This record gives sequence, C-alpha cells and structure tokens, in this order.
Amino acid sequence: MEQQKQPAPARPTAAFVGASWVALGIGASLFFIGLYNAHMLLSEKGFYFAVFLLGVFAAVSVQKAVRDRAEEIPVTGVYLGVSWSMLLASLILMTAGLWNADLLLSEKGFYGIGFAMSLFAVVAVQKNVRDLAAARDGDPAPARPRPPLFPPPPAP
Repeated sequence: MEQQKQPAPARPTAAFVGASWVALGIGASLFFIGLYNAHMLLSEKGFYFAVFLLGVFAAVSVQKAVRDRAEEIPVTGVYLGVSWSMLLASLILMTAGLWNADLLLSEKGFYGIGFAMSLFAVVAVQKNVRDLAAARDGDPAPARPRPPLFPPPPAP
C-alpha cells in the first residue's frame, strides 16, 4: 500500500498568530498579577503557580500528541494518557483550590478565567508554532542560518 504524504497545513494568518500570543499574555498576566497581589500565604501562591505551570505544559503535550497521531506520527498510548490525565489533574486541582480558598467569588472567577484563557491560548500558540514550522519547511527558499547561541571564543 502506497503511503501518501499529507500536505503541509496552511500557514496561519498573522492576525491569528498575534491574537493567540496576546490571549496567552493577557491570561497569564492576569493570573500572575492577581497572584502577586493576593493576600495569601506564600505556600498557597506556590500551589497556584505550580498548578498553572502543570496545566500549561499538559495542554501543550495533549495538543502535540493529538496532532502527531492525526499526522500518523507514532505516539504511545501511555504518553497520550499521561498528558490527558495531567491536564485533567491540573483542572481538578485548580478547581478544588479555588473552591476551598478564602477568596471573594470575584477573585476566584478572576483566577479561573485567567487559567482557562491561558490553557486555550497555549494550545493555539502551539498549533501556530507547529503550522509555521511546517510551512517554513515546505518553502523552497532555504531559511537563513541562525547565528550560534554561544559564539566560539576569538582565536589567540
């Protein structure tokens, strides 16, 4: 059976790329500004910060694994399952933390919306990064080489 190469995804528009990054910036900024200004113990702030990072990382992992499978790139069921379970765990932990927090309802909503907005936006950003890379790799014009991150020391 002949395996057909799937066409490269369409290049996302600059407006969608920009909107995705702005949404991620706003969501994360809202969450972190609220966390910085909150009157809670440092350990509570650390909990919310860690759950936020877990959720963002898990959302990117789920997006990548689902897309890899759609493009017939091998992804183990274990990795996909762990990604989904960590995303679910972050949602449950954030919900339980906010439910039991000694915060005003408006503050709880503020954190919840910032978290949800960031999860959605990071998936869109990951999609755009991947689509742009695929479009770039499909372009006949070679990409300009990047300068080295750490240039070699000058010769003596």
